[in-house]
Amino acid sequence: MAPYMHLLWKGLGVTFLYTIGTVISGVAIGLIVGLVRTNASTPVALPFRAYVEVFRCTPLLVQLVWMYYALPVLLGVSMSAATAAFLSLTLYGGSFYSEIFRGGIKAIDKGQWEAGHAIGMRRGKIFRRIILPQAVKVMIPAFINQTVMQLKNTSLVSTVAVGDLLYQGSIITSTIYRPLEVYTLVAALYFMMLFPLTLVSGYVERRMEIR
Repeated sequence: MAPYMHLLWKGLGVTFLYTIGTVISGVAIGLIVGLVRTNASTPVALPFRAYVEVFRCTPLLVQLVWMYYALPVLLGVSMSAATAAFLSLTLYGGSFYSEIFRGGIKAIDKGQWEAGHAIGMRRGKIFRRIILPQAVKVMIPAFINQTVMQLKNTSLVSTVAVGDLLYQGSIITSTIYRPLEVYTLVAALYFMMLFPLTLVSGYVERRMEIR
């Protein structure tokens, strides 16, 4: 195993970068979609709702395969496996993050808006100063849980030969024929990344309950 450890560390780095990149881009998309769906009229919000429902109601693996094999044919362009994987994870994550943002905003009592208007504040200022700070507290536990799921979902990029942790484990297994040791180590590395996040999530949820 020792001669091949560099491949696992390389795969771990790819997994980490995909997680960070798709979380950041997914949050950006989710924020825009969530705000539009919360504030826009139904005709304007309808395409955004369609995006959310399509990506939430189809398996990520199917989306990934479609992005890699079907979308380039549809658009008449070439697309690398890395690009297809990043696009799939971003859009999938963005659909869930949008619902987290929308749910957090909707959870704030309408009386908060009315109170802001009563003292002469404009809608944008009410949102920034009153609604958003309260909504963030509501969103944090769900946000952390979705980020944990996003990290787990990166393992699917190995199906299109992106060199993440699981893919590198498959390469090593096909070389040394020791699947028990290799995949156990791969699982342990995933656990090392995910367990601290689950602890943080549990801690935040307990703090929220106390408050």
